[in-house]
Amino acid sequence: MRKPDFFILGAPKCATSSLAQWLSEHPSVYFSPRKEPHFFNRDGIPGTATLADYESLFADADERHRAVGEGSTHYLYSRVAVDNILDYQPDARFIVCLRNPMEMAPALHDECLRQGWETVRGFERAWRLQERRRAGRRVPFTARGDPERLLYGPYCRLGEQLERLYGRVERERVLPILVDDLREDPGREYRRVLAFLGAGDDGRDAFPAVNTAPQTRSVALSLLIRGTSLLRDRLWLPKDWGLAAAMRRLNTRPARRAPLDTAMRDELRDYFADDVERLGTLLDRDLSGWLARS
Repeated sequence: MRKPDFFILGAPKCATSSLAQWLSEHPSVYFSPRKEPHFFNRDGIPGTATLADYESLFADADERHRAVGEGSTHYLYSRVAVDNILDYQPDARFIVCLRNPMEMAPALHDECLRQGWETVRGFERAWRLQERRRAGRRVPFTARGDPERLLYGPYCRLGEQLERLYGRVERERVLPILVDDLREDPGREYRRVLAFLGAGDDGRDAFPAVNTAPQTRSVALSLLIRGTSLLRDRLWLPKDWGLAAAMRRLNTRPARRAPLDTAMRDELRDYFADDVERLGTLLDRDLSGWLARS
């Protein structure tokens, strides 16, 4: 068995699912068939339970593959995942997908609703609950073991998280990817990733988006689906076990997210301004447009 040598660390709702799908179809790249193993983040979002279970995900990787990897979106936020990865694979390389937090925070709320972790439909109401949830109050039963997943502000402070990563590994072992750049020219960014991994261009010219956060029809049904998923994970059953996957598809519909009102946008702008500046400095890019008033 080959150990994974690259890791998509996150962030959630930053096109990691799309990138993982594209890479999994490259003949020289082996990508974990379970996109979110969540093995190394022992401080939240429990996932794969044992090393044997984790390594079984890479049993089919062989000499044909120039790169072997996985992607777990909690790794970037986690304070222990990167150190655990480096203990396991000292030569690890890291891909980090990044996004305007003004877009990311509401998208993450939508995803939490879909996954059955969140029960409050309105993003602004959920945003106001963060401090109480940090203290363990108003947390849905599906998230009680890890209430931090509902802290939309801290989760989206990507400058802090990238700065912490740069404090642990050399910059040449980290490839940041902006969602803005993926939207502008996905082929160019995909080829940048392949060059970083040492895998040749496979000629891909179609870049379909994956997991674009459709609207949740029923919060109650999401909770039920999440409950079956918790049971599945405890029993280490296949991800599409039972009716969970089909139910989740039926419980979503394509819809455009309603825009935030001016007051909420201003609040988010004030909250994220220093972190966006930090991220811009780390990347040597002007990201001030993310905070511009429209």
